[in-house]
Amino acid sequence: MKILFIGDIVGTDALAMVVRLIKGFKEKYNADALIVNGENIYEGKSLTRKHADELFGVGVDIITTGNHVWERWEARPLMKEERRILRPLNYPRENGGAGYAIFETATGVKIGVLSIQGRVFLPPIDCPFKAADWALERILAVTPNILVDFHAEATAEKQAMGFYLDGRVSAVLGTHTHVQTADERILPNGTAYLTDVGMTGPYDSCVGLRTDIAIKRFIYGTPHKYETAKGDLKISGVVIEINPTTGSALSIERFMFPEFERSQHQESPIEAEADLLINS
Repeated sequence: MKILFIGDIVGTDALAMVVRLIKGFKEKYNADALIVNGENIYEGKSLTRKHADELFGVGVDIITTGNHVWERWEARPLMKEERRILRPLNYPRENGGAGYAIFETATGVKIGVLSIQGRVFLPPIDCPFKAADWALERILAVTPNILVDFHAEATAEKQAMGFYLDGRVSAVLGTHTHVQTADERILPNGTAYLTDVGMTGPYDSCVGLRTDIAIKRFIYGTPHKYETAKGDLKISGVVIEINPTTGSALSIERFMFPEFERSQHQESPIEAEADLLINS
């Protein structure tokens, strides 16, 4: 069984690209389940019902989020009503919304998805390790097939979570930093791990933000209005193959579409498939 996970979608242009191409990706990787992180769709901060409906309309099973989901008030009642949109479990429960979900694929396999958030360089919320223990007691009673979106800043915290959950979940995938890492692997006890899946959005930017605004923030040390960049859209994602009986990961493959050009004269294999995906 294969699970396709798309990294943090930044902006509505990136959302439109995902909606247009996702069927082709699902077919390309023969994916049984589709999960995306959608915390940055609405001008870089949160998402609306319209955005969620667009994703569910093209076959997305679960939308995970992170710290920015709280920055649009309309997302709060949406998360309470729509259990397929997850907020990090370790925020205080009074915030409402679900931190994990279990769904069934077309072939009848149940998959659990858990959203948790780190605390290093982020708000001092409840412990993500203890929150994961609490959730796994409940999810493992239903299915061994579990994907964890760990929305965190610090690489060490992400790695620690990977080893902490190794053998208890199918995959621990990092989100939030918007830069895809090259450390995908299967941990010793069978859990697939990647420090950060990367950003789905405009790469002519500073992690999605217009470069001129980002530079002003650093030079002047004062706030400037967030504006999503526009150029060089890419989709970052990962495909996990798991044994649906045991929940152990069999393989993990990250991708970026289209790839960065290796030279002015060499087109990457994924870029060569762009027309096929766009027209599928």
